[in-house]
Amino acid sequence: MSTSTPGGSPEHGGGTDPVSDEQWAELVRRAEEGGADAPKEPSARARMVTARLRALDEEAARGRGRGRKGRPAEQWQPEGWRTGPPIGDARPRKSRRVAAVLGFAVVVGVLVVSMRPSLLTDHLPGGGDSASAGPLPAETAPPTAAPADGPTGDLPTRARPFRGSPAVRWADGAEGIELPEAEAAGGMSEAEVEQALRATRQLLVAANLDPATLRGEKPDEALNLLDPLQKGERARLERSLTEPGEDQDPLMMFSRFDPDEARLVGDVVKTRGRMTFEAGAAGSVEVHADYTFVYPLVKPGGDEVARTIVRRKLTTALHDPERFVATRGKLSVVSSEQNVGNTACEVNDGFLHPSFPSDGANPPRGDDVDPYDRSEWQPDGACGTVTRT
Repeated sequence: MSTSTPGGSPEHGGGTDPVSDEQWAELVRRAEEGGADAPKEPSARARMVTARLRALDEEAARGRGRGRKGRPAEQWQPEGWRTGPPIGDARPRKSRRVAAVLGFAVVVGVLVVSMRPSLLTDHLPGGGDSASAGPLPAETAPPTAAPADGPTGDLPTRARPFRGSPAVRWADGAEGIELPEAEAAGGMSEAEVEQALRATRQLLVAANLDPATLRGEKPDEALNLLDPLQKGERARLERSLTEPGEDQDPLMMFSRFDPDEARLVGDVVKTRGRMTFEAGAAGSVEVHADYTFVYPLVKPGGDEVARTIVRRKLTTALHDPERFVATRGKLSVVSSEQNVGNTACEVNDGFLHPSFPSDGANPPRGDDVDPYDRSEWQPDGACGTVTRT
């Protein structure tokens, strides 16, 4: 035999779990004895609420059917029913703590970068020693203004010797000496004009980029490109190397540093300029080269970096031996000039002498000169007060 508490029968979904005859008899006995733990009949309102909740559960079950992946749908419950207060507030409080920590970190990062921009720019694409726009295209016409400043920040280092210089976007070494397309000129064939261009490029490299030349050694490769039949020129250059002086200065043709005073950082010299050619006297072609070289340097055993900038204008000629007293394939020097930034101009010992930041400020001498400005030529050799290196 089974029964139910008031509020519905089992077949209508409102009954409670069945109670055996023995259990029911024990409950009646305790009630008659007035036991404190005897069950009390629910009030009419409690029975109504319980029946209503069960009806809602049945209605929700019929409407929802089976849940996702065959699981029974959840029974309907009023918000907070037998669940206590919502516990979701813990997540927002945690999120607020995380947001506060992240916000503090961002503020600290902004302050650090504002004081040391290189900490950020050195790790960005194109940062440090290279601008985001990448290398400059080749120079094909005379510039009309000085180049803009390079990326600002810390002083140059051994790892980044061109930091802060506009040369950071210039080509490396010989890659910056590009040849124009050759064509016949001055009674010389296209092949002869191309030979003149290539020989002039070789002369520039040997005189301004060759490591041995930069160390102050004799520039034999450069000298061998010159025509020994050109009256006095090669002899004059060789004499200037052994007996340098104000009137015979090898720096008019060669870039040289005293290895006991300054040495090149790494093996990169930045180069920018252009080369052109035109017909010379009948049976000759003249090549005009205008290039700026930027040398990063350190003292022997030191880490402090200084830069010396040399701009060189060189005109060479290739002559037809059938019309001139000349050696086939060899160059004659028509003219050679230079502008130099950051060197001791009053010294005439055949070497460039860079000034390092720790040497102290040099006294002003002459007009301000920007050694990177390729739009103007300084006739006095740019031996003034350089505005940047």
